[in-house]
Amino acid sequence: MKIFVSADMEGVAGVTDKEHVHRTGKEHERARQLMTGEVNAAVEGALEAGVKTVVVNDAHGTMRNIIPEQLHRDAELITGAPKPMFMMEGLDSSFTAVFLIGYHGKRGSYPSVLEHTYSSSVVYDLFVNDKIVGETGINAAIAGYYGVPVALVTGDKKLAEEAQAFLINVETVVVKEAVGRTAARCLSPLKARQRVREGAVKALTKVSTLQPFKIAPPINLKVVFINPGMAEMAALIPKSKRVDGRTVAFSSTDMIEAYKAFRAMIALAGTTV
Repeated sequence: MKIFVSADMEGVAGVTDKEHVHRTGKEHERARQLMTGEVNAAVEGALEAGVKTVVVNDAHGTMRNIIPEQLHRDAELITGAPKPMFMMEGLDSSFTAVFLIGYHGKRGSYPSVLEHTYSSSVVYDLFVNDKIVGETGINAAIAGYYGVPVALVTGDKKLAEEAQAFLINVETVVVKEAVGRTAARCLSPLKARQRVREGAVKALTKVSTLQPFKIAPPINLKVVFINPGMAEMAALIPKSKRVDGRTVAFSSTDMIEAYKAFRAMIALAGTTV
C-alpha cells in the first residue's frame, strides 16, 4: 500500500489561535512541533498497517511547517510553496488512500477552530455544483479524480461531522472540540497522537470498502469573495464569468482545470488585500 498525507495545522490538538498558525506568530514554533507530532502518528499507524510508502505534503500556509529533522524516518516530505496542486501536490493514481491530517471546518462552520476555505482573507464561500464545500470537500474531489479514496480525516468535532456527511465509511479522529473560533477543548498531544495512530490503523483495515469521492462533470465552481475588488481580479481568469459583485463562476469538464482556476482566482484576488 501507498499513502498520501495532506497535512494542515488548524485541526491539530493545541492549535487555536493566529499566533499558532501564522509564520510570524509568537507560538508558531510550538505549533510546528504539535503538527509534526500528529503527522508522525499518522505515518506510524500507516506503517503498522502494512503500508510501504508514505508521502507527506505540508499543506498549511507557507507549506514549510513540518520539521524535517523530526519527521518519521520512513516518510517522504513535500515542502515549500508555491506548488501546482497546492494542498494535494504529489498525489496521483498510484496511491491506495489519502489521509487528511489536522484539517478544519469550511468557512462559516460553527463551532470550528479557525474555520476558513483555502484563504481566510480572500474566500467567503466556495460552491461546487451549487453545494458549499470546504477544503476537505475540494481536496477529496481531487483525490477522487485520481481514483483514490480518502480513508482518514482528523481535526475538530465539526470537521469530522463535515467529512462524514459526504465521505462514506471514512474514519475520523476528533482531537479537539471547539468552544469558539479561537478556543477549544483539546486532547493532550500524547493522547491526540495515540488516537491519530489508532485511527490510521483502523482506516486501513477497511480501505477496500472505500469509494473515491468523484464529482461528475461539468464542474461548476462559484467563488464568493470578501469584496467586489477581489472578484474583479478573479474575473480576469479566461472562461470565468462575473455573477455579481462578489461572485465569480468557472465551469469545466475537468476537475484539475477547475481546481487550478480556483487557485489562480485566489492568487489574483489576493493582490488586493
